[in-house]
Amino acid sequence: MKAIQNTIVEEMNALDDWMDKYDYIIAQGRDLRCADEAIRSDQYALAGCQSQVWIRAECRDGAMRYMADSDAQITRGLIALLLRIVNGQSPKRVAEADFFFIERTGLDRHLSPARGDGLAAIISELKRYARQKGA
Repeated sequence: MKAIQNTIVEEMNALDDWMDKYDYIIAQGRDLRCADEAIRSDQYALAGCQSQVWIRAECRDGAMRYMADSDAQITRGLIALLLRIVNGQSPKRVAEADFFFIERTGLDRHLSPARGDGLAAIISELKRYARQKGA
């Protein structure tokens, strides 16, 4: 997980200005493939986000697998970054994860308060699923 986050930090910090960084985040979201359109239902909806967010998780062979989507480009990109980090990890590792890339890239200072709260809610949900599936 650390190596993936370090890669994200390097990729983002190689970009000089925040418009380029936002473009990078949006591009990550474009690559997010949600195999199951049924995820966009109330059953998987996440409260606490400015945008609509849907998250579904399963644990297969000891590894977490998340599917997620959002109706907002930036949020979708942030989700894609998070899923790069957590997919394929053990429930324990996800539940205990420190998402240090947020601070090291400056995202914590450049997201609006509402987006920051939404990002925290998404991380909390990823960890909740990991604790639930790992039990």
